[in-house]
Amino acid sequence: MSRTPEETEERPTKRTATATVSDAPPDAERLRRWRMVLGADSADSTGCTLTGQDAAMDGALDALYGGGAGKKPNGRGNGGRSAGLGASAPSVARWLGDIRTYFPSSVVQVMQRDAIERLGLSALLLEPEMLEAVEPDVHLVGTLLSLDKAMPETTKETARAVVRKVVEDLERRLESRTRATLTGALDRSARISRPRHRDIDWDRTIRANLKNYLTLPAPDAATTAGSTGTTGTVVPERLVGYGRSSRSARKDIVLCVDQSGSMAASVVYASVFGAVLASMRTLSTRLVVFDTAVVDLTDQLDDPVDVLFGTQLGGGTDINRALAYCQSRITRPADTVVVLISDLYEGGIRDEMLKRVAAMKASGVQFVSLLALSDEGAPAYDHEHAAALGVLGAPAFACTPDLFPDVMAAAIEKRPLPIPDKEYQP
Repeated sequence: MSRTPEETEERPTKRTATATVSDAPPDAERLRRWRMVLGADSADSTGCTLTGQDAAMDGALDALYGGGAGKKPNGRGNGGRSAGLGASAPSVARWLGDIRTYFPSSVVQVMQRDAIERLGLSALLLEPEMLEAVEPDVHLVGTLLSLDKAMPETTKETARAVVRKVVEDLERRLESRTRATLTGALDRSARISRPRHRDIDWDRTIRANLKNYLTLPAPDAATTAGSTGTTGTVVPERLVGYGRSSRSARKDIVLCVDQSGSMAASVVYASVFGAVLASMRTLSTRLVVFDTAVVDLTDQLDDPVDVLFGTQLGGGTDINRALAYCQSRITRPADTVVVLISDLYEGGIRDEMLKRVAAMKASGVQFVSLLALSDEGAPAYDHEHAAALGVLGAPAFACTPDLFPDVMAAAIEKRPLPIPDKEYQP
């Protein structure tokens, strides 16, 4: 069923615009909206001519999504919709400025992403003036990382500044909740069940044993005048003790991240979370990235920007090789959480990969398999491998950054993982 212009979603890929409120009569306003939705090719059929800001917005949209004219942000048409802007960086920079003027930040980010994919702007991102004009977001960071090896020295500092801005924004959003959630989980996991007398947490012990409350008769009615004649006691069948403070790490965390091209957003988020986890002294955190090779970036976790520029997006995938490396670094299986972030398209030895997961779980390792760590939902992934991991007790699912602290807390406490609704699952 078709929708009216009022119901049309505000998404630039559907050739829509954030139209300004008009004082025109209802019919004229409806035509104006249809004209903005359908683009320049509809000018004759709607009989509506755009002026002022509407015309400027329409031009910016037509440069990216235009059909017949085939115009690009450099203002030149080619009769088709092929990509490639040549050396038109100044014109593209002006176009980027225009869309930031006319559209909200969330829409600008979508339009930039579409421009990179549809019009071949990747090469132009190697120029400093272009990077200064774009709206930084996670997807732009992924594109810059994939271009890192081709980036000239004159652009690298600007690119690092763009990446750092995105990383700092993510850290501000994610750090406090991650710390609070995992600190609570670590405290609960550290409680001991056979404490010495001075280590007993009496409040939690009493609450844990209320089911063992016994009603006893009063020993002497004369000494209990005014009472009901009965008394009671709690039998402490189970003692709960405070975990002894320790300077050593209570849990070991291994983040094993697929750096193939489709996992760009996951790599960005994993690097930020890795830096946050590494800053907690009660955790020992290791970050391993892989394609067909394996790179340990643990020594760079104090700066997630360095971590990101230490990755190399693209290439094949050898999950088995990466897990073999992680397995060789595990020294305390019962206190270790391994998080595999991958779409599970294995280019290595499938059976060996599954055997390694089974061996780690048998030794006491908590194994978490995430198809993605991003806000984009489940990506394309290998359903057969996901099902095989589920059989081993390591269900694979997509995880948003906001859910990740809860997933880690459950793994640390050895509770069932908070898997999202089934519609997001394999």
